[in-house]
Amino acid sequence: MQNFLKINDNDNVVVALNPIPAGESLAVEVQGQTKSVTALEEIPAGHKMAICDIPEGGEVIKYGYRIGNAKEAIKAGAWIHTHNVKTALGDLLEYSYEPVPVEEVKTEDVTFMGFNRPGGKVGVRNEIWVIPTVGCVNNVATEIAKRANAFVKGTVEEVIAFPHPYGCSQMGDDQEHTRKILADLINHPNAGGVLVLGLGCENSNIDVLKPYIGDYDENRVKFVVAQECDDEIAESVEVIKGLIDYASGFEREPISVSKLVIGMKCGGSDGLSGITANPLVGRFSDKLISKGGTTILTEVPEMFGAETILMNRCANRELFDQTVDLINDFKNYFKSHNQTIYENPSPGNKKGGISTLEDKSLGCTQKSGSAKVRGVLQYGETVKTPGLNLLSAPGNDLVAATALAAAGAHIVLFTTGRGTPFASPVPTMKISTNSRLAGKKSNWIDFNAGVLVEDKTMAEETEALFNYVVEVASGKKVCSEAAGFHDMAIFKQGVTL
Repeated sequence: MQNFLKINDNDNVVVALNPIPAGESLAVEVQGQTKSVTALEEIPAGHKMAICDIPEGGEVIKYGYRIGNAKEAIKAGAWIHTHNVKTALGDLLEYSYEPVPVEEVKTEDVTFMGFNRPGGKVGVRNEIWVIPTVGCVNNVATEIAKRANAFVKGTVEEVIAFPHPYGCSQMGDDQEHTRKILADLINHPNAGGVLVLGLGCENSNIDVLKPYIGDYDENRVKFVVAQECDDEIAESVEVIKGLIDYASGFEREPISVSKLVIGMKCGGSDGLSGITANPLVGRFSDKLISKGGTTILTEVPEMFGAETILMNRCANRELFDQTVDLINDFKNYFKSHNQTIYENPSPGNKKGGISTLEDKSLGCTQKSGSAKVRGVLQYGETVKTPGLNLLSAPGNDLVAATALAAAGAHIVLFTTGRGTPFASPVPTMKISTNSRLAGKKSNWIDFNAGVLVEDKTMAEETEALFNYVVEVASGKKVCSEAAGFHDMAIFKQGVTL
C-alpha cells in the first residue's frame, strides 16, 4: 500500500497514510513532473509533509484549497503542523454568490422496512419515549422507563427516557431552544408513543409546551404531571402500558428511501477524515438524494473556511443569503462571548493531523457531497425540503447529533478518527476513518471507511454504506443501541437564573 496521498493536483503537501520515517524518499507529482522528496523528519500517519519549499507567509494547500499560511520558511520534506502553519481566516467576511453548475441525477428507488405513521411520516424504530419537561424529574423518568420495559411486546422495541438538565431557570433563546427541541422529539416518528413527564411548577411546564408540540394524536402522546399524582412512577407505568398497546399495532412494511432523512456529523477527526469517511458519507448523501431522500449537514463552526463551497452550491439567492446568515450568526455568537472564532481543532484533532480550522472544515464539508443546498434550518427547526439541508448547531457531538434528530433525522452518520461511544435520540452510526480504530474499538464502530486507503474503491464502499444504512433503517441495531446508550443534549447559550 502507498504510504502517502496527494489529494489534489494543486496541493503542496501530501498526507502520510502510514508513518514516513526520516530519510525516506517519496516519488511525488509536483507541477506536472515526478519529483523525489526526502522526509526531513518522521511524518506521523495522518499528518502532512511539504513537497516543495514554502516561504514564510506562503499558502499551505490541501484539497486544492488554502488551509493556512506558513509561520516560517518550510523546506520540502518537512513535517507541516501547528508548529509551522497558522490559520489564514479572519472574522466576518463579505461573500458574493457565485453559483457553480451541479449535475443532478435521478436513480432507481430502493425500499427499507419501516413504520408508516399517520399523517405521512415514517419511522425506522418503534420505541416508547419518556420526555421530561425539566431536569427535576430526570431520575423519575429513568425509573419509569426501567420499570415499563417489562411490559414491552409486539413490534415495540424499547422504552427510553431522555433526561436533560433544562426546562426551568432559563431565559430568552435558551428557554425557546429547550421548548423547541423537546417538542421536536415528542413529534419524532421513531417514537411510536411518547409520555411527556412534567413536574408542575417549571417554566416549560406541559401547558406551556403544548403549543410548541402543535396538533398531536392523543393515542400516541400522553402527559403526566408529577405534582398532581400520588405515585407518579406507578401512574406513568400504567400510561405507558396503554402506549405500548397503541404502538404495537404498527408493523414494518416496505417504504421508499425517498422518505429517509439522514443527519451527517463528524467528531474526533484525524488526517484521514477528509480522505476516507467524510467523502464516503458525501457520496452516500448524493446517492440518497438521487433517490429523492434528504440529508442534513450541521456543526456550523466546522464550516468556517469552507463555507463558500456550500454557498456557491445553494439552489438560489435566498438560500445563499440564509447560508451567509448561518455562518455570520455563529461568528457573532463567538464574538459576543469574547471567544476566538477560529480556535476550533481539539487536542485529539491536532494529534490526528488536523493543523487549522480550514484543514478540518475542508475535510468536514465533504460529507455534503456535491448536491445543491435545498434548505437552511435554524436550530430547532424541522426539515421541510428534500435534498441537502444545512442546520444551525455547534460542533459539540451530543448537541449537534441531538439537533439533527430534532430536525427530523431518522439516523445520524457520525464519522470519527478517534472513536466515541456516545449515542443520540436516533440510531447513531459510527464510521471510522481508519482500520486501526475499527479493529481496536469494534464495540463502538459500525462501519470502517479506512479500507478506502487499502483495497476498496469509493464506488464499492458507497454501495456498502448505502446498503448498511438501509439495514439500520430496517431494524438492525448500531453499536450504541446494542449497548443500551441513548443520549440527548440541548444547546445552551445564555444565563441560568
